[in-house]
Amino acid sequence: MSYIEILILRNLSRRPAHGYELRKRVEAVTGVVLNNNSLYPALRRFEEAGAVTRTAHPQQGRPAKLVYELTDVGRQLLHDMLAELPPDQADDDVEFMTRLGQFGLLSPAERSAVLDARDAALADRLERVAGLRERADSEPWSMLVTAQIMAKAQSERAWLRGLRELAAGSAPAPAGNEQ
Repeated sequence: MSYIEILILRNLSRRPAHGYELRKRVEAVTGVVLNNNSLYPALRRFEEAGAVTRTAHPQQGRPAKLVYELTDVGRQLLHDMLAELPPDQADDDVEFMTRLGQFGLLSPAERSAVLDARDAALADRLERVAGLRERADSEPWSMLVTAQIMAKAQSERAWLRGLRELAAGSAPAPAGNEQ
């Protein structure tokens, strides 16, 4: 679930927000729908860790609006989460793309480390699927599925090689190549 936490912290890094506003901003920018069962426990954990502060803003005739703001601890936490792509998450498309979309916040070396983790996960995927393909006993539908999975992984590995050149520099990704 770390990509959810990254999206929450990244949106709070832009400006403070109350829960409903934060949910709508994340959805508008990413298409990811946050539900209260993931948003508020994450905000509570971040508050306990000192990553966010919560301030009650009184409203006339209504309960106070709780506004969350990112702290310096939260900025560092966001950075650390973006810079690390553990092996158990490197094979997850959403985890990788969430980090890739925030590469502007990382150093070239950190970008390379994330790309390396993803590439290693794709290499493992190719090896696993090749084993499945061998055991498919020439079953046509299984062969089609494994061939497609392998083609997608090989294509992404080629794409990663091109991203390495972009990641080595500090320039933003060219228009049309954002993920």
